[in-house]
Amino acid sequence: MAEMTLDEKQVALDARLRGLGSVLVACSGGVDSAFLAWAAHRVLGDRMLAVLADSASLARSHYRDALAFAEENAIPLLIVETRELEREAYAANGADRCFHCKDELFTVLEAERERRNFAAVAYGLNQDDGQDFRPGQRAALDHHVVAPLAEAGLTKADIRALAQSAGLRVWDKPASACLSSRIEYGRRVTPEALRQVEDAEEALRALGLRRFRVRHHGSVARIEIAQEEMAAALTSGSFARMAAAVRSAGFPYVAVDCDGYRSGSMNELLPAEMLASPRAR
Repeated sequence: MAEMTLDEKQVALDARLRGLGSVLVACSGGVDSAFLAWAAHRVLGDRMLAVLADSASLARSHYRDALAFAEENAIPLLIVETRELEREAYAANGADRCFHCKDELFTVLEAERERRNFAAVAYGLNQDDGQDFRPGQRAALDHHVVAPLAEAGLTKADIRALAQSAGLRVWDKPASACLSSRIEYGRRVTPEALRQVEDAEEALRALGLRRFRVRHHGSVARIEIAQEEMAAALTSGSFARMAAAVRSAGFPYVAVDCDGYRSGSMNELLPAEMLASPRAR
């Protein structure tokens, strides 16, 4: 079968959204869910509602940006509170942490869907996401949450291209996983640890870094920097400024990862059989 063109994927997405009739769209502050919310609003109008789940694991910068994006595009937005940190299985931070996060999210959204009489709940899974270790997808299946972007065959690159074509300023926004994904597996997720990561990343962003992560390894913060930004960052002056910025967030030791930024790097130490398990995904 011939590969669908970008225009054909856009048509398929619109048809899928139209077929839902009405939908709640789970928003996270990232480009995928932002584009999905925009597309759903364009197709369904007031028969869609974007929902932003607020908790300690959502960076304040992402919270503010999600609100701004919705306002800029006249997208109706509901803010709900999720309490994943109160779930012991989530706070314990095992390899299935993401499942418990999404299970909490979709439980809350399902209650809103029923209360507001919407037909479905959708989230921003794209075609590329199935190739990564994402236990949250199992929670989506358990709650019958739909994934219109993936169903239309849209990859991350496709979504960015369509968002750029639509004039959406988020089209090139760096990936924005939740703050808990920065904490090494087995280290407890606490509001204090999340705040450390957020403060460290805000301090580095203020220095001009754009695509990077601060990984929490207890007393050590491991900084991953995108390859295209590495050369400018790896100078003696930059090292000193980065170290001071991250230490100000409460990390005694600061390390720079020689392999640079890569999404999901905390999964690299997980057993291969776990990464390959359909149930884990």
